[in-house]
Amino acid sequence: MPTPYSLLPIPSSLMSFPYTTVFVALADVEDGLLVPFYQHLLQQEPSIYMPNVYAEFQLTGLRLGIFKPKESHQAEFDRGSSGSMSLCFEVKDLESAIDRLAAIGHPVTHSITIASHGREVYAYDPAGNRLILHEAA
Repeated sequence: MPTPYSLLPIPSSLMSFPYTTVFVALADVEDGLLVPFYQHLLQQEPSIYMPNVYAEFQLTGLRLGIFKPKESHQAEFDRGSSGSMSLCFEVKDLESAIDRLAAIGHPVTHSITIASHGREVYAYDPAGNRLILHEAA
């Protein structure tokens, strides 16, 4: 009997999910705080920028989109929990990454933890989205 997390065979009659790319999108419900935060953190301008509507950063291996939810959907994205989504940054030097966050006014409030795959620390962007800074072992 398979567990709820077991891989199940995919029937050949089902079409594949037709994706062309995958990216992370964050809702900015805090009046435009996320675009400047990520602009300073990443030290780059957004590749697409429509003020108070949408911005996009092209990162190595990821597109990061930041959007302003429509008023009718605001409650869906209210601050209070970052849910199960984390934006993970693999870094070469964890202390330098921590210093960078502090330099832009968002110091890490948790201590570095040692995981089986390396060292990591949690931080949060201005909207409360969880960032995981990870340095491989």
